[in-house]
Amino acid sequence: MSAPFYSKGPGNDGYLKNIEVLAYDDLDGGSFFQSAMWKTDDGRYYLYGTMGPNIGIIEVTDPGKPRFVKKFQTIDQEKYKSSRNVKIQVADGLMITGMASGSGPWVPGQPKRPTMPAECCRQGIDIFDIKTDPENPKFLGYWDCGEPNSFGTHRFMYDGGRFVHTASSARTFEGNIYRCIDIKDPTHPVEAGRWWMPHQFADGYIGRTFDPNDSHTPEYMHKGWLHGAPFVKNGLAYCGYSGDGLVILNVEDVTRPYIVGQLPLVGPFGSYYGGATTHTALPLPDRDLCVVTNEGERPAWFVPNNDPNIPGKKIGKIPQALNNIHMVDVSDPSNPTLIAEFPYPEVPENFPFQNFQQMGLGVNYPFGPHNLHEPMPHKPWLEQRSDRIYCCYFAAGLRVYDISDEFVPKEIAYFIPPNTTRSISLPGPKVAVTEDLIVDERGYIYINTWCDGLYIVKVINN
Repeated sequence: MSAPFYSKGPGNDGYLKNIEVLAYDDLDGGSFFQSAMWKTDDGRYYLYGTMGPNIGIIEVTDPGKPRFVKKFQTIDQEKYKSSRNVKIQVADGLMITGMASGSGPWVPGQPKRPTMPAECCRQGIDIFDIKTDPENPKFLGYWDCGEPNSFGTHRFMYDGGRFVHTASSARTFEGNIYRCIDIKDPTHPVEAGRWWMPHQFADGYIGRTFDPNDSHTPEYMHKGWLHGAPFVKNGLAYCGYSGDGLVILNVEDVTRPYIVGQLPLVGPFGSYYGGATTHTALPLPDRDLCVVTNEGERPAWFVPNNDPNIPGKKIGKIPQALNNIHMVDVSDPSNPTLIAEFPYPEVPENFPFQNFQQMGLGVNYPFGPHNLHEPMPHKPWLEQRSDRIYCCYFAAGLRVYDISDEFVPKEIAYFIPPNTTRSISLPGPKVAVTEDLIVDERGYIYINTWCDGLYIVKVINN
């Protein structure tokens, strides 16, 4: 049998089940960290993706023949040396990017970003018009979160209309908080309201200090701070609040958000060396259910067998708490209730490792999920199904679940891409890693990989 068109070489074809691969694009030698989709009035489909100081554009009207349009710089790297685009949303003819100017993962090869003068930092959101010309976004306005050398604005939700719901840094607060940005005038965005956990207000404690540019050490990731996008449905914002678990806010009046419910998850869930201990909270369309995740990590960031001559994370044999996907009943938002766990991803028959927990590292690697497909009601070009969950599960690839019975989630398909052949200066195994995804109304799945371009796939018998 001949190798598939997307093979990276002999024996490096990846693994799939009930998935058809339609196309691959190397994104001009780059990759998207997050992407967003826009469908034009004349029926063209575009993906926009964050690429450090750049944004990439690819047309996917014909998903079998993606057309890379261009990448263009939105952050002047001469002036804003430590700033980069990290997240992106598109709706109502607007493209909004979230930016950071400091902080970052505690990994080899990615040291703490240098402290820069405030005027040399760009953090918050940029707003662009894409309706007029989807291939040439026009800058409209900038909102500064006000905390230079910080995590800035990370994940956020924009489903059209007046408000952007963000997880953003703020002066005097440790870790990102909820900040709602009013873009009624997109050339002059302003903050409309904010909410935080009481312990985040550092200035409320005698002698307490913190560095907003601190790297994301395990101690930091286990603290309570807003990581996941505040996902708004029917006046409630569902928040992945790291060490504080699932937090549900009432945001009907965005000038006065308040908490209505919380579900702690960290302890039995959320491994010490993983990512955001509660990452995403996704309320499902037309169901009183919320899917919640604990973030895992990329295996390449860990030191095989703890070789003392290799720098990086040395985690030894300590056990790692389970990172998983959870099903939560939110019919009573004041009492969110864990009702089911998603199954461990199926290990392919010829996979070189026994499981995804060790990956040949000889240590207990903090395996777990990353990003979910997020349907939004005012983005009809996205798939809106509430009986299916799609997850980019880091080294376990794309995973697709049938959740028609919320008590028994079932995995129905997967795709682990071929391992990258690009140069990566990290100590761990050079295995394929999936980061984020979008599913369009036609059922096509767009997978962003870590350092290795874009795959377009579809579930067989969708």
